[in-house]
Amino acid sequence: MTKFISRFAKDESGATAIEYGLIAALVAVALIGVLGTMSGKISALFGRIGTALDGAGTTPKT
Repeated sequence: MTKFISRFAKDESGATAIEYGLIAALVAVALIGVLGTMSGKISALFGRIGTALDGAGTTPKT
């Protein structure tokens, strides 16, 4: 039983998964912060793109 406990204590394979999870959480928090501060600009940009796409399908009348 002591061999099992000592092997378990020395095993660090799960630490990598935890580190990747923390990095992913940090990236998500950063994205939420950046997109939150830029939400007005992003909304206006998509509005301009939508308006341009609405007009792109029409042909001018001659």
